[in-house]
Amino acid sequence: MAALTFAAALNAALADELAADPTVVVFGEDVGTLGGVFRITDGLTERFGEERCFDTPLAESGIAGLGVGMALGGARPVMEMQFDAFAYPAFEQIASHLAKMRNRTRGAVPMPVTVRIPYGGGIGGVEHHCDSSESYYAHTPGLKVYTPASVQDAYLMLREAIRLDDPVVFMEPKRLYWTRAELDLEDLRAEFERRWARLSEAAASGTPWARAAVVREGTDVTLVSYGPSVQTCLAAAEAAAAEGVSVEVVDLRTLNPLDEDTMAASVARTGRAVVVAEPQGFASVASELVARLQQRCFHFLAAPVLRVTGWDIPYPAPKLEEHHLPSVDRILDAVDDLNWGLDPVTEEARA
Repeated sequence: MAALTFAAALNAALADELAADPTVVVFGEDVGTLGGVFRITDGLTERFGEERCFDTPLAESGIAGLGVGMALGGARPVMEMQFDAFAYPAFEQIASHLAKMRNRTRGAVPMPVTVRIPYGGGIGGVEHHCDSSESYYAHTPGLKVYTPASVQDAYLMLREAIRLDDPVVFMEPKRLYWTRAELDLEDLRAEFERRWARLSEAAASGTPWARAAVVREGTDVTLVSYGPSVQTCLAAAEAAAAEGVSVEVVDLRTLNPLDEDTMAASVARTGRAVVVAEPQGFASVASELVARLQQRCFHFLAAPVLRVTGWDIPYPAPKLEEHHLPSVDRILDAVDDLNWGLDPVTEEARA
């Protein structure tokens, strides 16, 4: 067992899918010769050749259009948008064609395209390099939106995304690329094959793909998050424990489809919730999560569901990003703002 980085896990997932399926192709700006600006595709061109992993011109709309066309021709494209905000020129292709092709053909034409998008802040990047654009994609019917928060999930979820016959926008938290975990790659490969067998069987029976995870158990309050903010929530839960508050943390993993049952069950148990996410709070994924929790868990809540998000401004200069992003202190302030004078409403009491 060795230390595996988030970036290396993604690289291994791409390599394993390229080896497993000759229709898989990887392309984007600088992904071939350079191996990507974050080196996620490092070594793939040398191993699989320029026809399987190749560079494209600096034209995101062309990259997305190429992916749609290749999928129509029987390929399984994995395309990289170099940075989150660089993907905006491709949005018309993604929203108008990639997301709608299967519906337009009554399911006859699969669209097995994975759009990899490094996203989020925390790296000291400048404007156009740190956007959290997940709300655009989650709001677009026809797209699945995945965002892993751990090294293990980076590997397992990317391989799963590539194998799906629906388009997946795969949001990769840039700040997590250099995080590490003690994992054995062979064990991960075996776990993926077991998971894929279960998922394939579930899909055949109509069971949704989405499944969130309770990554820390607690009894007093639930933090609901995804992607880059999950690690911040875990740090906040650790700090809260020192003050005698037991915090449960739910990692959503996928935004569309959404595993509403797991997060609602957690909030029903604890009676209090804070949703934590990096992008602006207005008209965001966080807004939708709060609305759904208020609706489903209303009779169990001891306090309104709160949010900790980025401010409603364009992404700030690097020196200010620590004030913009959700932090441990901001999360703990939200937890403190919950009304601790009331007990959660139990199912027995409500009955």
